[in-house]
Amino acid sequence: MKENNRKIRIAVFVSGGGTNLGALIKAQQEGLLCDGEIVLVISSKADAYALTRSKDAGIESAVVEKKVLGSQERFESEIIRLLEEKQIDLIVLAGFMSILSENFTSRYPERIINVHPSLIPSFCGKGYYGLRVHEAALEYGVKVTGATVHFVNEIPDGGRIIMQKAVYIQDGDTPEVLQRRVMEEAEWIILPQAVQQVCSQLASDTIKK
Repeated sequence: MKENNRKIRIAVFVSGGGTNLGALIKAQQEGLLCDGEIVLVISSKADAYALTRSKDAGIESAVVEKKVLGSQERFESEIIRLLEEKQIDLIVLAGFMSILSENFTSRYPERIINVHPSLIPSFCGKGYYGLRVHEAALEYGVKVTGATVHFVNEIPDGGRIIMQKAVYIQDGDTPEVLQRRVMEEAEWIILPQAVQQVCSQLASDTIKK
């Protein structure tokens, strides 16, 4: 960052409905997210409802589709171009369903945050996303699940944990019911809190420099 008095500039990556993006926008509007500002939303799908959320909030958005660009390298190069153009300080993955390579993640050490719908290290890593996470939790018979916000590195769900919140499994839960409750009781709460925490630390580090 070139200035000490500006907010941390955030890009949110999305692929679907954007409920976690909605939680971040709400936190920003209510002043919970006060050391950062969402200035860009990047979607890997042109029909993602998250783009409507972004538009309604007056946040600039862009669509970057791997199938259109034809390769992982061109996909990531276009994302990097957008990030540099907007002077992004922090990336938040909020339901982003595209894999990012080690070449990409290594460019932004501890500058990429992800929210995962389980208590890492349970039900995480390759293949664990969406409903599959909640199906696995119910199949295993655990009594407590939850959500984790962590930094992203080259290992799927392997970066340093920032924040976790537990959610109790109830009798009769289906994967869909559990998914919704984990979002409402954990993801939508700790993701904005964690983003604010990281933004506050980044802002503090910048001032010290």
